[in-house]
Amino acid sequence: MLAGFQGLALAALGARLYYLSVVNGEKYRLRADKNRISIRLIAPERGEIFDRNGEKLATNTQDLRVLLVPEQTDQLQPTLKKVQEIIEIDDRRLARIERRIKRQRQFVPVTLAQGLDWQTFSRLNVEIPRLPGVQTDAGLSRLYPGGNSIAHLIGYMSSPDEEDVAKSPLYQLPGFKVGRQGLERRYEPQLRGASGTRRVEVNSVGREIRELPPREEAARGGDLHLTLDMALQRYVVEQLGEEAAGVVVLDVASGDVLAMASSPGYDPNEFTRGISNANWQSLLKDPRSPLLNKSVSGQYPPGSTIKMIVALAALEQGLISADSTYFCNGKHRLGNHTFHCWQNRGHGKMDMMEAVANSCDVYFYKVAEKLDIDLIADMAKRFGLGATFDIGVDGEKEGLVPTRSWKRIYQQQSWQLGETLNVAIGQGAMLATPLQLAVMTARLATGMAVVPRLVNGDQDVAAFFPTLDVNPFHLATVQRTMAMVMEPGGTAHDYARKKSAIAQAGKTGTAQVRRITLEERAGDGGVIDNAELPWKSRDHALFVGYAPVETPRVAVSVVVQHGGGGSSVAAPLARKIMDFTLAEKPKSPTPAGQV
Repeated sequence: MLAGFQGLALAALGARLYYLSVVNGEKYRLRADKNRISIRLIAPERGEIFDRNGEKLATNTQDLRVLLVPEQTDQLQPTLKKVQEIIEIDDRRLARIERRIKRQRQFVPVTLAQGLDWQTFSRLNVEIPRLPGVQTDAGLSRLYPGGNSIAHLIGYMSSPDEEDVAKSPLYQLPGFKVGRQGLERRYEPQLRGASGTRRVEVNSVGREIRELPPREEAARGGDLHLTLDMALQRYVVEQLGEEAAGVVVLDVASGDVLAMASSPGYDPNEFTRGISNANWQSLLKDPRSPLLNKSVSGQYPPGSTIKMIVALAALEQGLISADSTYFCNGKHRLGNHTFHCWQNRGHGKMDMMEAVANSCDVYFYKVAEKLDIDLIADMAKRFGLGATFDIGVDGEKEGLVPTRSWKRIYQQQSWQLGETLNVAIGQGAMLATPLQLAVMTARLATGMAVVPRLVNGDQDVAAFFPTLDVNPFHLATVQRTMAMVMEPGGTAHDYARKKSAIAQAGKTGTAQVRRITLEERAGDGGVIDNAELPWKSRDHALFVGYAPVETPRVAVSVVVQHGGGGSSVAAPLARKIMDFTLAEKPKSPTPAGQV
């Protein structure tokens, strides 16, 4: 009986072993491998960003950094203090490091610092034996050769936050960065690429012992090719200097953004390395708003640059012709309110073309009395005002094209005729961005519904822009007035300019940011010296233009925030930019579809 029981026990044990090792062998083998083998991600190399001529705007460079493996150090705080004696780690950064150490597994490395110079990196390597858990590493970091000249377009890279880490395990890799702002953020999935994998044997707590084949390499991110001409971009930024300004240059045939500058800028490389609190506060407190992309986010009264739109609206409605004349004595009375012309002594008798060339406000006050605000709004929208174009950068604003319904909905008030008079000279409620003004100018130059693009492949360059629903004769009349602005007697004529220079067309604008008193208007010509006013009380200086006059190729808009007069400040800048653009003859962009 005892032998029988032993036999049954052995049989049961054998059956159980057979069940586990043969019947369910594959199942338990997979479970064992899952406990023994861990899949680790390999960070992909980020794609680069190029301008239209192949110049690198965002690339990757060697990044010397120092890491800490928490489980390999017995005393965390003393170790961090010793590292701080060699490299600078501010308290804010240190607190962030300590939070990350607490929330992740102790054998996962944490980045202490990156972007080290070779001398500091060497000192750390010498001290490594006395710094338990500290490791040095050479990886890749983002580099922006153009610095602050392209920051508002490209954006920058920074460490992933807790929300990012929750989205993907890739963001947990030491030194991995995520795109912030601009094109880096918008095209993050494409630029980032696909992670690779490697199989490693680990012990019971997840520590790596050895790597096992096979290894799947990471797929490099895709490159991004822009329509931007970096030589022109640098020139524009150089010309702006320290002014608070936004400039956009467009190819009128394709809509390519050749330059889009916002001044002052900031260095995106500083954000990639980790900006100090002092520098961050300096950017926040700067009244010129260096973090704001003024080209697409800055909303300004368009001033007299809107007068071509008002003239077109009146011409289309048959309210005036090119020969219609009004007399300007420097002021226009509506009810008990007096509207003034910028020229206190008046311009005298003017027809429509002379009124644009001399920027006569009184002429347009008189036209506005006959022209409904909704007709002005309709024409403005046809030419791109009040629209967004989604070119890939952050913060693009719609501006504001006021209508009767807009005021009724948002202010619960009826529209007043006096408000139409203000809008007719680009003041009052109307607002526009430099990008919208550049689009407006390109459409005025071509008669086509030009749409801007910054990234090749976002729009087919061979696509035919539809013709605008505007009488060609009326458009040609307005184009002639813009040419007259740059000729003798016009508000933007440069007497020092060579007669052989490329002919340009344009329109100046000066937008007030406050109400001017009668005392301030007193004096010869009623000119107020902006230089004597506080910076924030000075007028905005604007200019829009295109060139050459006969066969337009480029359109430009310039807005200098609190810069003063459009003819004295913005127009000279625009002339230089148009001349440089045409002299440079930007190369053709990458074929449509290649990104």
